[in-house]
Amino acid sequence: MTAFSPTTCPRLIVKVGSSLLVTPSGDVRRDWLATLAADIAARTKAGQQIAVVSSGAIALGARRLKLPKGGRASLEDAQAAAATGQIALSQIWAELLGAEGLTAAQMLVTLDDLEDRRRYLNASATLGRLLSLGVVPVINENDSVATEEIRFGDNDRLAARIAQAAAAQGVILLSDVAGLFEANPLTHPDACLIERVERIDARIEAMASGDSASGMGSGGMASKIAAARIATGAGVTLAIASGHVDHPLAAFDTSGRGTVFIAERSATARKAWLAGGLTAKGEISVDAGAIAALKSGKSLLAAGATIVTGTFMRGDLVAITAPDGRVVARGLSEYDAADAASLCGKRSEDHAAILGHEPRGALVHRNHMALL
Repeated sequence: MTAFSPTTCPRLIVKVGSSLLVTPSGDVRRDWLATLAADIAARTKAGQQIAVVSSGAIALGARRLKLPKGGRASLEDAQAAAATGQIALSQIWAELLGAEGLTAAQMLVTLDDLEDRRRYLNASATLGRLLSLGVVPVINENDSVATEEIRFGDNDRLAARIAQAAAAQGVILLSDVAGLFEANPLTHPDACLIERVERIDARIEAMASGDSASGMGSGGMASKIAAARIATGAGVTLAIASGHVDHPLAAFDTSGRGTVFIAERSATARKAWLAGGLTAKGEISVDAGAIAALKSGKSLLAAGATIVTGTFMRGDLVAITAPDGRVVARGLSEYDAADAASLCGKRSEDHAAILGHEPRGALVHRNHMALL
């Protein structure tokens, strides 16, 4: 049995994938969903606060609009399907939770809502208030307005970011597979389930397949690993468990069968938000000496920077990259892109002459940076 139990979390995020909610023909699996609603009700009555991240809007809308390829033939089809399906999805959740004596609330968010600090804090406040009132927020990406360039792209990572915003302690991704396996269980039936992951490294990432078993959703195991990185980096334990059973939360709590990604030591809320960011306005490449300084807790100085790319202003989120292209940190730039580029590789005493004004002490200050 795994060490993590969803009943131990005061606040839990449950993500439900499209393939669990909707059949290939576009019908809702109401009977199964009713068992999940019963699980949520039981936990809520016991004092736990639960929010749901629910996929399914595009799949539902595509059936109603008779769109090809499940509504994913084009961005316009996906947006139309989402707009049509979301109202049906919300109604289903409201009915099933209402039958259990619970009030549901709908929250539709875009990537920008959680990447912009002020909007993130607003979403966080709304989630906190709803949960404190005993309401079950049902959250989805607002696919009716999202574009290919500005979207989460999957609800696994959205669930991890929602966990941060809601100050949750746990996330459960209910999936069409039981967890992370050493190899794809569809092609390797004897593959072993990895029950516990202490650290997400190259070996763990190599086990992830980019495809979902159903072909219906937008996520796969790779997206779940990405979600686990975001969650555990913010001090949130994340579990992957099968949704192909009735009462899936109770089943996971009893059997422990799944994969649990153990939370790292919790960062401050601000640094957790920085580390979990999915977009950056630009990049600052640095040398090995600068990376060593960052790891020792120092700010990023211009002398250690080698290349600046992108268009950003002071205060924008930037990625700090190693010589091999790995993102080693994220932070808020103290300069715009042009000034940062002009200071690359230059010593601090030369900055005033280059800029023509009194410079700031660092390109990215340690107080506004999160190591990855």
